[in-house]
Amino acid sequence: MRETRIEVTFLPGLGDVLADEVTAVLHPRRPAAPVAGRDDALAVAISNPLAHTRRLTTAVAVFLVLHFDVPRPKSLTSGDHLARIVEAMYSSLRVAGSSTFRFEAAGSDSSVFARLASELNAATGLKYDEKDGELVVRVRRGPARGEADPGWDVLVRVGNRPLSARPWRAADYPGAANATIAAAMTRIAGVVPEDRVVNLMCGSGTLLIERLLAGPAAAAVGIDDAPDAIAAATENLAAASLARKAQLITADIRDPQLEGGYDLLLADPPWGTLHGSHATNAELHADLLRAAHRLAAPGARLVVLTHEIKVMDRCLRETDQWTTREVTRVFAKGHHPRIYVLDRA
Repeated sequence: MRETRIEVTFLPGLGDVLADEVTAVLHPRRPAAPVAGRDDALAVAISNPLAHTRRLTTAVAVFLVLHFDVPRPKSLTSGDHLARIVEAMYSSLRVAGSSTFRFEAAGSDSSVFARLASELNAATGLKYDEKDGELVVRVRRGPARGEADPGWDVLVRVGNRPLSARPWRAADYPGAANATIAAAMTRIAGVVPEDRVVNLMCGSGTLLIERLLAGPAAAAVGIDDAPDAIAAATENLAAASLARKAQLITADIRDPQLEGGYDLLLADPPWGTLHGSHATNAELHADLLRAAHRLAAPGARLVVLTHEIKVMDRCLRETDQWTTREVTRVFAKGHHPRIYVLDRA
């Protein structure tokens, strides 16, 4: 079967997690490889349907990749080159429809790109919207090839939205965890159908939802002391068709009346920007570790996403209740949080 070249983007730090997911979901003949000069993209050739790429949960977006041995973007408006770009755009449209498109490219406001936009509009019927176009077309220099001209690459995003924009997010609660990071936390922790899962300080339910979408669980519970957070989680669980698979509890995780026995505990404590404060985060993280230990079954895993690295490291040094299995650093919108995978001591 004919192979299709794609480029899969991700949040820096999650490349290994995404590479494993690409192998598991898309079954390429050759493993995904880093894109030269990038710390946020993998290149891979696939032979299965392009729509299967929508199953990737730890990716930000997927792009079809076309290479053109031409010296200038002006040449892309010619017959054969233009036809290849149009074909790629139609491939994207078959996965998820769009009504507009835009360029992401240096010089996208030039007359060359104005002509290319006009040609693509005529060929596809899509309106060119330079700011908010749904279908994204990237144009960039090709990879270096010694002294030879590198040519140009054209990348067409698959679908009208990035994969990171989850369709289940009906309630956009402030401070919600990034869904691709939440999916990565789930994959790092392992999806075990027999697990009893709890999302501590669940907010709008991102971690809980991504865990349930990844596979079944023996039980799934979200706990938060904010009624508006529980309301948002309720709305998002319903949008994900998971309302009957999870229980939400309005309570402080330190409440001694809460029942425990959980095998997997997930937490995204406040970073002190939108919720809580930096002044109280040391106490918050210490309380989280103690509460999680009380609610955890023997041999349980606790997976925590936090931006308070020094605080978390100090709290772990000061407790004998948890041991660190691994730590993954992620880069997201100017923040550098870390994913801690801990084992109950």
